[in-house]
Amino acid sequence: MSFVLFLSQAIVPILIFYIVATALMRKKNVYDEFLTGAKSGIRTVVEIMPTLIGLMVAVGVLRASGFLEMFTGMLGKCLSFCKFPTELLPLCIVKLFSSSGATGLLLDLYKEYGTDSYIGFAASLLLSSTETIFYTMSVYFMSVHIKKTRYTLAGALFATLAGIAASVWIATFL
Repeated sequence: MSFVLFLSQAIVPILIFYIVATALMRKKNVYDEFLTGAKSGIRTVVEIMPTLIGLMVAVGVLRASGFLEMFTGMLGKCLSFCKFPTELLPLCIVKLFSSSGATGLLLDLYKEYGTDSYIGFAASLLLSSTETIFYTMSVYFMSVHIKKTRYTLAGALFATLAGIAASVWIATFL
């Protein structure tokens, strides 16, 4: 166990040392390569900033307007037959757009139901087994100028649905 703890603390410095040593052995100018990468990263951040702001505002509007509660109420009636916890529905919807918004909802669930409750455990599993599909698609596809996404959305929604179902199913047994 102590080796695993050592490795978890040492992996990043070892990785950085390995990258720098490899670049130096190949006679690359490490600092110039770092600056080139940093400039490219800053350009990417500037390009995706409008999308990020738009998504954050949209999630804030959803939460503040009450639409999220109304929509999950309607959806909860449809899902009552499969015994899906309706408390998790807002989390499922917001997670599609924003991980930080979903984390805020998760903290609300923790305050209301507790971290060790069925709802808290299922919500934790749900957040760790799903992806922010619309955020990821808009940011990454926009940054590399992909226009035809083909089956990406359908596949991502199916994988997210599988993650949601698996997390609720696992939480019932633990």
